Amino acid sequence: MASAGEKALHAALKKRVFDPVYYLFGEDDFLKEQATRDLVDAAVEPSTRDFNLEIRRAGELDAEALDALLSTPPMLAERRVVVLRDVDKLKRGVRTLLDRYLARPAPDTVLVLVSPSGVKSDKTLSTHATAVEYSPLTGDRLPRWVSYHAQHALDRVITPDAVTLLVEAVGGDLAQLAVELEKLASYTTETIDEHAVADVVGVRRGESLGDLLDAVAARDAGTAVGLIPIVLQLPKTNAVSVVMALTVQTLALGYGEATLAAGSSPRGLFNELMALLKDTGAFPFRPWGEAVNTWTKHATRWSAADIDAALHALLAADTALKETRLSSPEQLLTTLVLALCGHATRRAA
Repeated sequence: MASAGEKALHAALKKRVFDPVYYLFGEDDFLKEQATRDLVDAAVEPSTRDFNLEIRRAGELDAEALDALLSTPPMLAERRVVVLRDVDKLKRGVRTLLDRYLARPAPDTVLVLVSPSGVKSDKTLSTHATAVEYSPLTGDRLPRWVSYHAQHALDRVITPDAVTLLVEAVGGDLAQLAVELEKLASYTTETIDEHAVADVVGVRRGESLGDLLDAVAARDAGTAVGLIPIVLQLPKTNAVSVVMALTVQTLALGYGEATLAAGSSPRGLFNELMALLKDTGAFPFRPWGEAVNTWTKHATRWSAADIDAALHALLAADTALKETRLSSPEQLLTTLVLALCGHATRRAA
């Protein structure tokens, strides 16, 4: 669900009625950049952009330069826009001047303050500006963004199956998803389907990271091991990201096992797992619904002891990937997958 700040910004863009100051922060730099472009496009008339748009890096400004930026009136237009990137880098004296401005901002200037990822939100800026936080998209917001971007930015329709396949291949990196969608839009002048994704991105149904995760959840060692070299060739995928995805899945399966042991029904488990993802913001490296369906289906294949052994194996694999050079990533993942899938065989024997 969009935050209150996002909703306020969307309403402003639609009505073209803007607050004097916006503070864009959070961990998703792509969304912040997109929001900045949308603000500039909506608030500045193209014919006067050379006069009424200033984009600067905050750390490069002294107090005199910032004062000039904020006090200059618009030329032949209703308003001007000033964008300050890396606002956390403002020098102390310059920040003091900004704080004074925030108390009485100019009505004919839209000031956009952008903070990079990895920086804590600024309470003063959040209080005196319209604060918009951009967290990485999770749940159904990620596939919805893919469909929206394809249609509105690239004038292409993308099928739901193609969206799922693309997200499984690329993950939640919006910048990389945008690059792949640009390629897909160039490749096909019509609807983007699974075949187009397979041709351009190089991932096919049955050969994605999601398929590998499904095979491990089902304790299907043969299928899982066969998928490892294929999955490692996918964009934005390496042995470390596979271990991360398997760790998220194993923790979810452990939660599912405990929930079923406490008397929950499979239907109840599905809802519990969806709530878990919403509460934690965990990214299962594929659409939430697909992941939760798999976890619900296969939770009964895992005991508490299996989960404990799996987590130890995952920790050992993570350590080995960072420390050893004797085994290849494919060999280490093969050993890990066999360990994860093998406990069920021994238990059933």
